[in-house]
Amino acid sequence: MTIDTGSTNVYADLGMPDADEMLIKAQLAAKIGEIIKHRRLTQSRAAEIMGIPQPKVSALLRGQFRGISEAKMLEAIARLGREVKIVIGPSRRRSSPGHVELEMA
Repeated sequence: MTIDTGSTNVYADLGMPDADEMLIKAQLAAKIGEIIKHRRLTQSRAAEIMGIPQPKVSALLRGQFRGISEAKMLEAIARLGREVKIVIGPSRRRSSPGHVELEMA
């Protein structure tokens, strides 16, 4: 039996073209779910707070977040009472593109 070691991004391992975006959305969705659970909110109440219809909250918590932008997810986290900071780091070599990563407290 052969076992292949994957990367830290399952979406990239599956060959998805938008792998980086999907990983970030998955991390944001997990954080939203964590906050909702910690605050003991119903999906309906969370939807009211976040400004997202309840069926979209349900889908998001099940990992179906393609129809929700990263910006909307960041706004939802802020509406749930968390601070959201976007930090742009120092420049890289011109031939090397930067990348986006999340650091959550």
